[in-house]
Amino acid sequence: MIAIVDYGAGNISSVAKALAHLGTQAEVTTEPQTIAAARKIVVPGVGHFNRCAALNFQMREPVLDAIARGVPFLGICVGMQWLFEGSIESPETPGAGLFRGQCARFAVGIKSPHVGWNRIEITSPSRLLRGIADGAFVYYTHSYRADIVEGTVAGTRYGGDFSAAVERDNIFGTQFHPEKSGDTGLAILENFCNL
Repeated sequence: MIAIVDYGAGNISSVAKALAHLGTQAEVTTEPQTIAAARKIVVPGVGHFNRCAALNFQMREPVLDAIARGVPFLGICVGMQWLFEGSIESPETPGAGLFRGQCARFAVGIKSPHVGWNRIEITSPSRLLRGIADGAFVYYTHSYRADIVEGTVAGTRYGGDFSAAVERDNIFGTQFHPEKSGDTGLAILENFCNL
């Protein structure tokens, strides 16, 4: 079973519907015990980084313990940003610190939020992006982004380059929304389900 962690951020139901479409058993949960027992974990999210305070409050330990045991983890949008040390959007809210750096707002003069379709540039071999064409279009809606870091497997250019997808061992993250990215997004989610 895949645990979809509900910490009060948006877009939970779209992720659940996409996984159901793929025939995958998934459960939306706020329960630490369910998270601890899951075969895989997804932390989706649309919204302000301060929503991660709820994630940190009761679910941080079971999520990080599962990651440490090798359970595959996928963070989407704010869920990917949580993998970093934090975000200047909510400096008092810590991230998981699994990737270095702080997420930051797009530069002044760049239309924000970045909403709509944009290309990904695959920069490294990736299990999550296996079979996805370099230059494939994916769907975004965000105002904050992470720089290109060690662990970035795909970038997107919008007011400069930022991390579109990160990957290390059993940890995966996408700034874009695979659940809203048509056939490309479904293929990415299927790759995650098949890990």
